[in-house]
Amino acid sequence: MPARSIASLSLSFGLVTIPVKLYSATDSGADVRFNMLAPDGSRVKQQYIAESTGEVIERSSMKKGYEFEKDKFVVFTADELKALEDGASHVVEIVAFIPEKSVDPIYYDKAYFIAPDKRGGKPYSLLQQALLESHRCALAKWASKGKTHIVVVRPTDEGLVFQQLLFADEVRSLADLHIEHVPVSDAELKLALQIIEQGAQDSYDPAAYEDEEKKRILAAIDQKIEGKQIVSSEPVEQAPSGQVIDLMEALRASLTRGGAKPKTVRKSKETAEAAPTILPRTRKPAQRAEKVPAAPAKVRARK
Repeated sequence: MPARSIASLSLSFGLVTIPVKLYSATDSGADVRFNMLAPDGSRVKQQYIAESTGEVIERSSMKKGYEFEKDKFVVFTADELKALEDGASHVVEIVAFIPEKSVDPIYYDKAYFIAPDKRGGKPYSLLQQALLESHRCALAKWASKGKTHIVVVRPTDEGLVFQQLLFADEVRSLADLHIEHVPVSDAELKLALQIIEQGAQDSYDPAAYEDEEKKRILAAIDQKIEGKQIVSSEPVEQAPSGQVIDLMEALRASLTRGGAKPKTVRKSKETAEAAPTILPRTRKPAQRAEKVPAAPAKVRARK
């Protein structure tokens, strides 16, 4: 099914205006969802109840209001709400060009794609190529649904990504956690760097990973469709939370498990006197039941 645009925008690039269409970059439709059912197995529907009378209120008779004080609302008509939406601008104004990696990913919010609309192909391609050549992305702002959004327009070889950002007051600070920074020895750091090098990869390949939990749940659903009972897996065995080990030995064991022989590290007085370390909880993989052939796709209920 071809992608459907969710908005028509104008990307302002200097004195150049690029007509573009906005598309969602993610798909949540493939999630496994369970429906709420009545005791007889039929669907249930949500109702809205008036607090004052307890009566069921139909959606068609509802009004929208803003609570400006406790239990005090100012009510807006449909025309007034439409006027508020019409006040939003469809122009996305580029305000700066910043280095590609200058935005901390913690500020990333929703991701969208933008594609050129009618007569927007050439200026779109020009902006895309210019951003790629300069190794920069465009910082822009636009108003939508009663809020100003800050976005980063990131170039790729295939097109432009419209990355919505969070504001500073929407992101919490790690400093609020008051994390204790414990000193480590040079020998410990050297072994940790060897472990990182052992598992280093040049890039992230999304296709190399899949949702294993989703596969497990869908397999269980197939068993349920076939009339079989779903049995929980064996309890997960956990190491005692208070177990104390030597950090250097744990690092060496990690290297050995990864297939590489750890380099000989001469124990220094600093290492010998290092404080003991608490071992993180380790989990033993749960035993899973033998796979049952999946039911036909047309039978499986996924919503």
